[in-house]
Amino acid sequence: MDPVRNPFTPGAGTPPPELAGRDELLGQVRIALERVRLGKPTKSVLMIGLRGVGKTVLLERMREDAETNHMQTLRIEAPENRSLPSILAPELRRALLRLSRNERAAELARRALRGLAGFAKALKVKYQDLEVGIDLDPEPGLADNGDLELDLLALLEASGEAASKGETALVLFVDELQYVPEEELAALITALHRCAQRRLPVVLVGAGLPQLRGNMGRAKSYAERLFEFPVIEPLSPAASRDAIVKPVEAEEAAIEPDAVDAIVASTQGYPYFLQEWGKHAWDAADDSPITLADVELATATAIAALDAGFFSVRFDRLTPSEKRYLRAMAELGPGPHRSGAIADVLRRDVRSLAPVRSQLIGKGMVWSPSHGDTAFTVPLFDGYMRRILPGDDWRRAD
Repeated sequence: MDPVRNPFTPGAGTPPPELAGRDELLGQVRIALERVRLGKPTKSVLMIGLRGVGKTVLLERMREDAETNHMQTLRIEAPENRSLPSILAPELRRALLRLSRNERAAELARRALRGLAGFAKALKVKYQDLEVGIDLDPEPGLADNGDLELDLLALLEASGEAASKGETALVLFVDELQYVPEEELAALITALHRCAQRRLPVVLVGAGLPQLRGNMGRAKSYAERLFEFPVIEPLSPAASRDAIVKPVEAEEAAIEPDAVDAIVASTQGYPYFLQEWGKHAWDAADDSPITLADVELATATAIAALDAGFFSVRFDRLTPSEKRYLRAMAELGPGPHRSGAIADVLRRDVRSLAPVRSQLIGKGMVWSPSHGDTAFTVPLFDGYMRRILPGDDWRRAD
């Protein structure tokens, strides 16, 4: 098979050739954004799910749809160790500059830009990574108190007034939201709540790991009444088959049904893994159709590629004690697992392992589906841990 024509695109947030099984959710968000633009009551949307289920791809498709419908969008990824003001301010500046070219909204958009100038100046002392260039002078008293919760509320309010005057909506698309500290989440929730109360067209569409829902609730107790939390699951078997078969057929090639079934079984319906297996199955085949034998060859190369990239970039960030904790989880299987069972594998008191577990939650490696349970946020990671740390040497502390 010609590798140049390989349709599959494994990569972080890379759009797949066939976005299968997500039409209903895309439609729901499209309706929500149109309601916001009209000033109708609408909840913000926070997609939650494990790594590899396609949250980032969905977020980008939703943003593209909003842009096509002439909404003002902010595209933000929340990395670890960056403040919310530092990642929000440059994107908000860009959106407000665009909005200032709207004749109806120009005056209010410039006022919001002056508010952003005051916001950046007042909060720079506390958030030293906050950098944004504004040509306008601050407006005294607008978003310049130096208190994030008060200032972000005033800033988004002013921005929402401009968007409303321009008959559009301001949509914040934020990925990896679980990394935003709770104090900063609280400020964002408060600002969104105020905009909703005033029927201003400002809304958040975010994505994060499963612990995000708990983070939001701890930040503000009323958060669950402000947001929808759709859970992004692996694809159904039918949608998984579409994700493989349709791109192959679009290249005027074919894949045998038992080969498709083998890919679906190996990937468990996770979109990222479907792309990885599809790519390697295409490359393994000499010609069309792709066979079960080709997929069996592809499985080894796909796993090797995942080990070298998708899994290893996460493993390399771990301390030795964190690696042992995850290896103990892997010894028990995919999970979730009781904290006591993990402690038993490590022959440690469960309380002594609590700091390690908390660190892993903070790094987005594990989450707690229920009290006392721990589960991987990365699908198939138990298999990787057994491959990378075989035998029993991992049990020995350094």
